[in-house]
Amino acid sequence: MPQPKSRKIAVLGYRSVGKSSLTIQFVEGQFVDSYDPTIENTFTKTITVSGQEYHLQLVDTAGQDEYSIFPHSYTIDVDGYILLYSVTSYKSFEVVRVIHEKLLDMVGNLQVPIILVGNKKDLHMERVIGFEEGRALAESWSAAFLESSAKENQTAVEVFRRMILEVEKMEAGQPPGRTPCLIM
Repeated sequence: MPQPKSRKIAVLGYRSVGKSSLTIQFVEGQFVDSYDPTIENTFTKTITVSGQEYHLQLVDTAGQDEYSIFPHSYTIDVDGYILLYSVTSYKSFEVVRVIHEKLLDMVGNLQVPIILVGNKKDLHMERVIGFEEGRALAESWSAAFLESSAKENQTAVEVFRRMILEVEKMEAGQPPGRTPCLIM
């Protein structure tokens, strides 16, 4: 087997969209139901994708809003970004657009591996953002798009697996996104 590759992934989004819940579900395989605002946490996990082992460093960031100053530390040595919104919050969908703009301003590069994730898809009765709206936004960014539920381990794993594939595509010189969208 080839040498393991190290990848640093930042998870960004508005407050209480499920950034920590999604990350903890992926790393520890458990759903954290309580809400305790995150300042910033870093998690590590090893995962194998397409026969290649990856050592992941996951930066679970503090919730952003449209007025937040984008921390420079979120751009240092980061290989890919998961931009998360809640399908139950139009505000989080608006804020994720602002975060995307700030991210591009900071990294100064339009070719950044990004996945847009609509989280909390299990909350059918509270949904206000449709799948097509999320997919259209991701397509406008040339980013991959997924919907997930942090309550379901399989969707959490798929988000991070897809992020690795997007980073690898970018490093191989292939265009980002433009792969089929998934509803899990």
